[in-house]
Amino acid sequence: MSTVLPLHAQDPASYRDRKKAMWLLSVMAPAAVVIGPVAYLQGYTHPLWFFASLIAFYIGIPLMDAIMGEDLSNPPEAAVPRLEADGYYRWINYAVVPVLWCSLLFNVVFLATHDLPWYSWLATTIVTGSMLGFGLNLSHELGHKKDWIGRKMGLFNSALGGYGHFSIEHNRGHHRHVATPEDPASSKMGETIYRFMFRELPGAFFRAWDLETERLDRLGKSVWSIDNEIVQAGLVTALLYGGLTWAFGTQMIPILAVVAFWGAFQLTSANYIEHYGLSRLKKADGRYEHCQPHHSWNSNHIVSNLVVFHLQRHSDHHANPTRSYQSLRNFPELPTLPSGYFGMFLAAYVPPIWFAVMDKRVIAATGGEVDRINFLPAKRAKLMRQFGLKESSAGQAAAKQA
Repeated sequence: MSTVLPLHAQDPASYRDRKKAMWLLSVMAPAAVVIGPVAYLQGYTHPLWFFASLIAFYIGIPLMDAIMGEDLSNPPEAAVPRLEADGYYRWINYAVVPVLWCSLLFNVVFLATHDLPWYSWLATTIVTGSMLGFGLNLSHELGHKKDWIGRKMGLFNSALGGYGHFSIEHNRGHHRHVATPEDPASSKMGETIYRFMFRELPGAFFRAWDLETERLDRLGKSVWSIDNEIVQAGLVTALLYGGLTWAFGTQMIPILAVVAFWGAFQLTSANYIEHYGLSRLKKADGRYEHCQPHHSWNSNHIVSNLVVFHLQRHSDHHANPTRSYQSLRNFPELPTLPSGYFGMFLAAYVPPIWFAVMDKRVIAATGGEVDRINFLPAKRAKLMRQFGLKESSAGQAAAKQA
């Protein structure tokens, strides 16, 4: 089902963003993580209250995506400068920051001061970590901004989950190497999300550290100076987590550990589905072709896009990284996900389902051209036999040389 929201043809003067008020969902969604603790404090102690937000995120949003369908409309290109200049959209970004910080503090303090059954404890830590996924998505949006305030707010916000290296790795690493075998944040066809996690999580940190080391070296500064943005974010995380542990005791340590891990894993989940199996062509000079919209998986599902700042229009984001969420476009004939991110996360967590859903889509999206497929090397031969693929002439020559 596809829904094209009303659009004033291509008249930029009369164009109005029909989703303008609905972007407020991105502010309200992270606040939903306090439902379980608030219900408990009001005397509603049934365990289902602690699972309510998880059910809403991972079942409710995919169901709403299926019901509401997709929005395939784009703003007229001539209206984009006006959209970009409208401060309303930036203030929505800023409004999410206190929601994230207050919700995290409320939930972790609640967990540290109440004796709960293990399943209620786990549900609350997981859903709080899911909220950090919203936070990293916000840092992603702000981190691409050209102004100092936006970028610093993105850095500060990523420190909430102990992931302060994110913007460095993403902007200067992932965007440069996306959809290539060299990118730890681009998943390979045949790779499970769990194997990807062990490559992506450490790979992202070390790439960010190396990039920041190189930047500071060019400036003649020590990597351990306060000018190191990873150090800046790390100090915020240490102050926050250390203060919480000092105030509420060592029971805070496992709470923060699980919350931070699940928040990072939500970013891993997004990275896993965004470029799965897609590869840019390598040119004769050894460089890769410029990143194009068809090197990312796209989704136009309305509800999930509204709560993740159009992150799912990922194809246009990589083609135009500084373009703000309200201006991102859909393109025809893009690699397309069958659901929004929340539904695809669930599929990814069960690898046989993921492979059944996505591997055939990789073949369709690439036309079966093996040079356009980013294979997990150990699965390459098996997948080529499974889908009846033939090695390219370049691949045959490389195999002979090896």
